Amino acid sequence: MTSTPSATRPFHPADLGTLVVMAWSGEAPDGGDMPYLLAYCLGDGPGGPEATSEAVARLLADKGLPVGGDLVDGNVTSNVPASLLVEAGQAVLTLPPLNAQCPAPPEWLAAVGERGYAYLVFTTRPWPEAAPGRPVEPEALAAFAGAEETLTAAAHVVLPARSLRV
Repeated sequence: MTSTPSATRPFHPADLGTLVVMAWSGEAPDGGDMPYLLAYCLGDGPGGPEATSEAVARLLADKGLPVGGDLVDGNVTSNVPASLLVEAGQAVLTLPPLNAQCPAPPEWLAAVGERGYAYLVFTTRPWPEAAPGRPVEPEALAAFAGAEETLTAAAHVVLPARSLRV
């Protein structure tokens, strides 16, 4: 008797639909400001929200970033597949084959300058209400980013911040 190996579908960036990255800062347990990055999709990929979630989960798994698992600390390990560039008031997140950038508010820039890193939450949970160009109220951001279903469906990564040197 032979068995057919289950085929895993390869990752295609288009399956994600619209990827959004948002920077904000908030109080950390140590009392200082923590610079956070939230990466999420709108759920508008070709297969709808469920397929979009599966595509994000596949991307994160392919990169070795556990969803709902342990924190991956780029300050401790050098093999983190993601990187963060902070330049000209922008946060640029790279997770090959993806690059995404977002404007960084002054308080986020100050916090990342103080700490030297940002805390990335890359969630598989779509957030269609928070589309680019639409303002997101701080309460809505806190509710989504702090929701248990968002956090348990996310990879958590500490990313050292780099900048261009001239």
